[in-house]
Amino acid sequence: MTHDLLVVGAGIVGLAHAWAGAKRGWRVVVVERDAACIGASIRNFGFVTVTGQQRGAHWRRARRSRDLWAELAPQAGLRIEHAGLLLATRCEESEALLDAFLATEMGEGCEWLSAAGAIDRQPGLRADGAHGDSSHGDALRSDALRGALYSPHELRVESRDAIPRIAAWLAEQHGVEFRFGESVLEVEAPHVRTSRANYRAERVAVCSGAELHGLFADRWTPHALSLCQLQMLRVRPPSGWRLNAALMADLSLVRYEGYAALPEAQPLLRRLSAERHDALAHGIHLIAVQSADGTLVVGDSHHYGPVLPPFASETVDRLILDELHRQLALPSLEVVERWTGVYPVSAAAPCLVEAPDERTRLVMVTSGTGASTAFGLAEEVLAGW
Repeated sequence: MTHDLLVVGAGIVGLAHAWAGAKRGWRVVVVERDAACIGASIRNFGFVTVTGQQRGAHWRRARRSRDLWAELAPQAGLRIEHAGLLLATRCEESEALLDAFLATEMGEGCEWLSAAGAIDRQPGLRADGAHGDSSHGDALRSDALRGALYSPHELRVESRDAIPRIAAWLAEQHGVEFRFGESVLEVEAPHVRTSRANYRAERVAVCSGAELHGLFADRWTPHALSLCQLQMLRVRPPSGWRLNAALMADLSLVRYEGYAALPEAQPLLRRLSAERHDALAHGIHLIAVQSADGTLVVGDSHHYGPVLPPFASETVDRLILDELHRQLALPSLEVVERWTGVYPVSAAAPCLVEAPDERTRLVMVTSGTGASTAFGLAEEVLAGW
């Protein structure tokens, strides 16, 4: 049998290409080496982030992906856990940066909230910032809440449920075939050889995530890719406590390029480098989202290298939780899960598309934004084929 599209990898980037192909009426097969998707796609926040993505094409890609998530979710039976983003600020330098951000096209639909307005939007935000122990290098100070950026654009799904559900929906409603537990050994389109079978496909999309040394490794070498490892936690707040939107804070402004590339980010970076050295050294910034059972998914950290140890650091987890307590007045928290994730990174581009021949495309999101941008990226790849 000849397929119109063979996708290597059943993570979110691969699923996005499978959906884009199925919508064109193509016969699609997805080949995944593991028995189920267990990589970065299920280890993230499930947070479809628009605001703060790199200005230009990547930001527009995120906006399109958000619309596609909103289209897919009711069809696939996915629950939107909550919508929107609240980015709380406790530095006057953050206010100046967000003023500049709101003046750009990226600020469309967003608004600045006073401290009172932010607390009204999210009860439980710390007004005075007093919190926590000071056992780590960062001085945990009493930084008053100055206000918050609110964005209506974001969506949040439960990624560990969404990924298998999307695969099942693609199979049930779009006739996409899935071959789990099958490694792709060789691609010479239209021929694809796996550990279990041989396939013929008019087009092949290789979406193999953080696997840098497997298929087409020579095509990735010039991009000087590395890996990023993150730590995340699931915590249980007091019963009935609700998060009305995804929560971020000042440290996010120097990590997300949509903010960080603006000139007004430099004074904030200098201040945070002096006051929050430990957090910056571990690449920590706060994202907190809520699940249907009331637990919060909280993170994250960023450590880089060609290979990364599989061991999580309690110091890093504690710094993440300190940042959560800096922002929210939570009388108690129970940590119920801890995990790490790994994704590929490039210093030059948020995503890469290579064309080794006219039938084959290699697609990699290199910025940890697969959930936020993959649907839009897949449309671009198929449109340009």
